Amino acid sequence: MFTGIIEGVGRLIAKRTVGGGLAFDIEAGFDLTDPEEGESIAVSGVCLTAYNIKGRRFSVDVSPETLSRSRLGSLSQGNSVNLERALRLSDRLGGHLVSGHVDTMAVVKSRKEVGGYTVFTFSFPDSLGRYVIEKGSITIDGVSLTVNSCGSGFFSVSIIPHTLKVTSLSELKVGVKVNIEVDIIGKYIEKLLLSPQQNGELKSTEGISSGFLTKHGFV
Repeated sequence: MFTGIIEGVGRLIAKRTVGGGLAFDIEAGFDLTDPEEGESIAVSGVCLTAYNIKGRRFSVDVSPETLSRSRLGSLSQGNSVNLERALRLSDRLGGHLVSGHVDTMAVVKSRKEVGGYTVFTFSFPDSLGRYVIEKGSITIDGVSLTVNSCGSGFFSVSIIPHTLKVTSLSELKVGVKVNIEVDIIGKYIEKLLLSPQQNGELKSTEGISSGFLTKHGFV
């Protein structure tokens, strides 16, 4: 698990084909304190397993599934990536709970400077729109952000100067794709409330309705 609070920006040093996927060599822009072979590192929001860790450099493998859902396959040597090491239970949760499992890609529709802040608007698949709410959390290229506004097939975020300075979001231009992970809590709640009951209990296909809420003591 991660928090969406980026530790630093890294660079893609090398990219090569391995089977049906890819392997990257990455150099972090910060010291990897007490690194462990096989630990998880989020690379622009994608949870990957680090190996061959030497100083600030490490390697990761990117599976075909990950390539199909993220923009990692389009990265070239020298490109910037946001990096975050896995959350420890003793850490502050400064952003929100991030799994590192990218849901889809979004496209930058507009970028505007508004009173010292940078406002981005993204287009994304409307099928994920139910998980994106105003003032809710969303992860963009690994960065935990708050949704300013949202509607059918779009959402916007306002980025403070500090976040723009310490992440690769400063390089985003109109038309560029980004990795998106919606808030995982919403998906779990939907699954629990809408799925039939298991474990030998009476199955039900009843959805959320005023009758359901009354039956279970919510109203």
